[in-house]
Amino acid sequence: MRKPRLAAVLAATACAVLVAGVSVAQAGDRTAGHRGGPAVFTVIEHADTDTVVDLGPRGDSIGDTLAFGNPVYDTAGHQVGGSQGSCVRTKVGTAWECSWTTTLNGGSIVVQGPFHDAADSTLAITGGTGKWRTARGQMHLHARDAEGSAYDFTFAVER
Repeated sequence: MRKPRLAAVLAATACAVLVAGVSVAQAGDRTAGHRGGPAVFTVIEHADTDTVVDLGPRGDSIGDTLAFGNPVYDTAGHQVGGSQGSCVRTKVGTAWECSWTTTLNGGSIVVQGPFHDAADSTLAITGGTGKWRTARGQMHLHARDAEGSAYDFTFAVER
């Protein structure tokens, strides 16, 4: 009877050590990406090509589409990439639901979320390519003027 009990105690101890080791390793992996915090930077989109396609009843209506392919600049005024995407009107006179890609040196960042007509928006970073391939986080969208001719894209990217 002693040998089976000793074997059971040893097996239980080995399982407990294994579970503790896996838990510590997983906790280490989760915090490793957050050591320096998110990379935060701003680019400025010049809304040169924004085009609304009137698909529903004449005028602003649910289902209309906004399409664009615009240049983006750094805060010093140098072109650093582009943005291209589309939005669907979801609330007349108030909001669009959008998805677009901002291409920068070394890769691209994809965002999705609301674009408010008269307020700032926060969109989810849903992925990326190249050096941004593991990107997640959020992008704050801010209109630089009342006409909507330029927008600040402030990315808070966790990788």
